[in-house]
Amino acid sequence: MPLWIPITIAAAFFQNLRSGLQKRLRGSMGTTGATFVRFGFGLPFALIYLFAVVTIGGEPMPALNAAMIVAAVCGGLLQIGATFLLVYLFGLRNFMVGTAYSKTEPVQAALFGFLILGETVSPLALLAVVAGVVGVVLISLGNGTSRNLVNGLASRAALIGIASGALFGASAVGFRAAALALPEGSAALRAALTLVVALTIQTAAMLAWMAAKDRAELSRVARAWAPGLIVGLAGAGASAGWFTAMTLQKVAYVRALGQIELVFTFATSVFWFREKVRPLELLGSAVIVLAILALLSGM
Repeated sequence: MPLWIPITIAAAFFQNLRSGLQKRLRGSMGTTGATFVRFGFGLPFALIYLFAVVTIGGEPMPALNAAMIVAAVCGGLLQIGATFLLVYLFGLRNFMVGTAYSKTEPVQAALFGFLILGETVSPLALLAVVAGVVGVVLISLGNGTSRNLVNGLASRAALIGIASGALFGASAVGFRAAALALPEGSAALRAALTLVVALTIQTAAMLAWMAAKDRAELSRVARAWAPGLIVGLAGAGASAGWFTAMTLQKVAYVRALGQIELVFTFATSVFWFREKVRPLELLGSAVIVLAILALLSGM
């Protein structure tokens, strides 16, 4: 089994955990603060991870270059925008609809990967990517949001979700471009260094914004330091996995396999919270699993 596959699955698991923790933070601070927590509290853990990779691997630190920094800046700023929109969706009544549309990211990532990096995917893999998105929509239908999904693009949450997915897709391509721009180093080392550079840029940008526009939010973030560290740890774990997987494999494939996050969410709902299973939710989860299997077999 290629290494990027288990790494992607682990990243999806940690992302599911981070999203749940981040949603809870939304009640104690605003959208900007809840967005910042992912980056600011994740940076210390990313630095520890980079130190561990360098120490264990015994490799020299790759030299930064202009192409890498520009790609990391673009990816970092796009990810801030994507995260802000997704956290904003947490406050909307029809959260599942917006989240489902944000999961159109793999399709959009495939497009951006082609436009920016010239990367192509096989017809079967593209079909699997689209099928995974269909599975997400079916899960949302099963959550009683069919009326909003039928209205689709007329829904405010859908528009925000699609925009969030587009920014996530473009940011992922930016991060892959940044890691590939490094002249040397293993995939783990290049991914770890890219992660630290991106989080440093994101933390500095958001701190500057809050200091200039919303200092009260800085106070709310400081008061929530304990849960913020947990979010940061989960977020850093997810990002380390995504960055490493995207250094090893095309973004479209990684993000398509990453749709397994919705299966984790569904399983948590059923086996942990003992919530009622709806037929469309079960069908949607099955479609996502089948899409992932088709993706892997078509590579």
